[in-house]
Amino acid sequence: MDESGARGPGARGEEDVNGSERESLWFVVDEEEAGERVDRFLAARMEDVSRSRIQEWIGEGRVRVGDRAVKANHRLKAGEDVTVDLPEPEPANLVPEPMDLDIYYEDDDVIVVNKPRGLVVHPAPGHDSGTLVNGLLAHCGRLAEAGGDRRPGVVHRIDKDTSGLLVAAKTDAAYLGLAEQFHDHTVTREYLAVVHGVLSHDSGTIDAPVGRHPRLRQQMAVVRGGRPAVTHFAVVERLNRATLVRLRLETGRTHQIRVHMEFIGFPVVGDPKYGPRRALGMKGQALHAATLGFRHPVRGEWLEFTAPLPEDMRQLIERLRA
Repeated sequence: MDESGARGPGARGEEDVNGSERESLWFVVDEEEAGERVDRFLAARMEDVSRSRIQEWIGEGRVRVGDRAVKANHRLKAGEDVTVDLPEPEPANLVPEPMDLDIYYEDDDVIVVNKPRGLVVHPAPGHDSGTLVNGLLAHCGRLAEAGGDRRPGVVHRIDKDTSGLLVAAKTDAAYLGLAEQFHDHTVTREYLAVVHGVLSHDSGTIDAPVGRHPRLRQQMAVVRGGRPAVTHFAVVERLNRATLVRLRLETGRTHQIRVHMEFIGFPVVGDPKYGPRRALGMKGQALHAATLGFRHPVRGEWLEFTAPLPEDMRQLIERLRA
């Protein structure tokens, strides 16, 4: 949880009536958020939690403005503190859910799949089912426990609105071996994206630290003191008002490609957070994890896979060629 700034969220430990410690989040209302309903305010700040869940917490008296519990329609004032007393986490109960998986490789240790756009990788508040992990459990029977109760086997993620290749571990040994490679930046990860504007440089490197946005806390940004982030890009094709680019990640920060491309003035087409509202006819985010390469975490040989562009991105490119 982010404790880096006044705009929060911050984390506090408090004792409940039974004497056990409970966890709370707190936020400070900015000037531009004054007059907002508290349920909408929290839904924007806590993007992984559904508004209906937040309203349940409000109904249970878990949301306070200052020291007073409030209703969902309470209007906020600038500078007010909003505290959310989180309920005890429910034990993970991941249910295998059969789904069509586009499998590129599988053995006793790992599985590589091509994730479609719109599919969440693992359960989170507001997404308790229907995730890729649920589908993998149905297909594989088991995943590495080292990933945790809600993220078994998940070594890395791609955004819900990004399509492409992802590897998951079936055993703890495979999980640890893959995690080490991601930590050491020895995994090959290349993306294809359609970005707004026509890039004049054929290739380049964006070396700019990424951290939490200083005002929009549900977003990331290039910020002083952020974590080092490096993205290499190369122009594949210049289009009408847009460019098809290949991007190689040297580091793997949250929303790194999307933040870096917006930072240099060429945001990803269809990006709901960092791009302009006009999507050039694209219903979704034109970002695809096209190539994934890694050393097999148990046997040691190099494995590399490439997934073609999804149909909607191919159609977008054809339109922009006209």
